[in-house]
Amino acid sequence: MTVTGAPKPWAIRFIEQNERSARRWYGGAIGRTGFDGDMNTGLTLRTVRMKSGVAEVRAGATLLHDSDPAAEDAECRLKASAMLSAIRGEAKPQEKSAPRPKQGRRVLLIDHEDSFVHTLAGYLRQAGATVETLRPALARAALRAGMAPDLVVLSPGPGRPADFAMAETLALLTRQARPVFGVCLGLQGIVEYFGGSLDQLARPVHGKPSTVRRLGGRLLSDLPDSFTVGRLPLALRRSHHAAAGPACDGGERGRNDHGDRTRDPAIAAVQFHPESIMTPYGAIGLPIVEAALSRLA
Repeated sequence: MTVTGAPKPWAIRFIEQNERSARRWYGGAIGRTGFDGDMNTGLTLRTVRMKSGVAEVRAGATLLHDSDPAAEDAECRLKASAMLSAIRGEAKPQEKSAPRPKQGRRVLLIDHEDSFVHTLAGYLRQAGATVETLRPALARAALRAGMAPDLVVLSPGPGRPADFAMAETLALLTRQARPVFGVCLGLQGIVEYFGGSLDQLARPVHGKPSTVRRLGGRLLSDLPDSFTVGRLPLALRRSHHAAAGPACDGGERGRNDHGDRTRDPAIAAVQFHPESIMTPYGAIGLPIVEAALSRLA
C-alpha cells in the first residue's frame, strides 16, 4: 500500500487503522527555521536516505482496483528515476519552457484537501495569474471580508461536496457574481448546487485515461476535436436536457436535470484534471487553465 503525496485525511486515517507498524521515513517531512523567521519545509517523498554508505530511495505507485503488477513496478521505477539518475551522475538540466503571457488575473483557489492542489496552482501561475490558496472556511471568510478575486477555482478533492460545505461556498459566490471554474469535485459541487445529483458508478474509474470529444463551448474551443485526459468532463449548459458524465475522485457521476440556472459571469467546470500527468500539459492542460482565466474572469 502507498501513502498519498500530501495530506489527504481519508488516506491517512485508513493507514492508521490498518497498518500495524510505522512507515519510518517514507511519508515524513524535513524543515528548517531561519534566524530571520522564515521556515522552509518539504516532503521526503522520492528522496534519498543515506545510512552506512548506502543510499536508499523510496517510491510508490498508484494502486487501483485493477492494478497490473508489472505496470505498478514500472511506475515505481519511473518515479524513482530522477533521483537515481542524480545519484549516478546521469541527470541532465532541463530546457526552460517558453514564458507564458501575463494575464494579471487574481485567483482564489479553494483547496478541498486534494493531494495535488498546488500543481493546479502552478498551472494557474504559469498562465499569468496571481494565486491565493485557502481552505473552504477561510476562503468564505475572506470573501465575506471583501476579497475580490477575478476568478474562483474550486479544486478537486476526496469525498463529496458536502464534506466541504461547497453549497455554502457556491451560494456566496453566486450572490457576489464571482466567475467560477470547477475541477472534478468542484464540478460535482456545482452540479449538486444547481439541482443535480451524484451517484456511484458500478466500476471505479479514478486515474483512468478517457477520450473527450469536443462538442462546443468557449472553454474548450481552441482544443482538438478529440483528446485524452484523466477522466471525462461534465459541463453545465443553458438547457433543460440532462447532462451526465463519470467522475474522477470516488467514482461518482453527476446528473444535471435542471440545466444551468446561472447568470453571467459564467460558471464552468471540467470532470477531469487539467493538471494530471494523463492530460497532455502543453496541448490540453495548460490551455484549458488559460481559457478559464481569459474567458471566465
